[in-house]
Amino acid sequence: MTPEFIVGFARQSIELTLFISLPMLGVGLIVGVFVSVIQAATQLQEMTLSIIPKIISIFLVLLVSFPWIMDKMITFTRDLLLNLPNYIH
Repeated sequence: MTPEFIVGFARQSIELTLFISLPMLGVGLIVGVFVSVIQAATQLQEMTLSIIPKIISIFLVLLVSFPWIMDKMITFTRDLLLNLPNYIH
């Protein structure tokens, strides 16, 4: 294994992780901004009003996108295991 391979593999792994987490993080950001605007407009500064909607929305997005996430993870793992003999050289 060369240093270039290790860096490339680490980059590919990090990119996949970020790509998979993007839907949940994006929805969490949008819901968080929306709730913050409502809290600022109504001057309600209760922490549960900001955390509960984010948790529920992120969980719903996770449920909806779970098949896509599993497909990406299975493809990455399958490619890794199929090319393992090439990586050992």
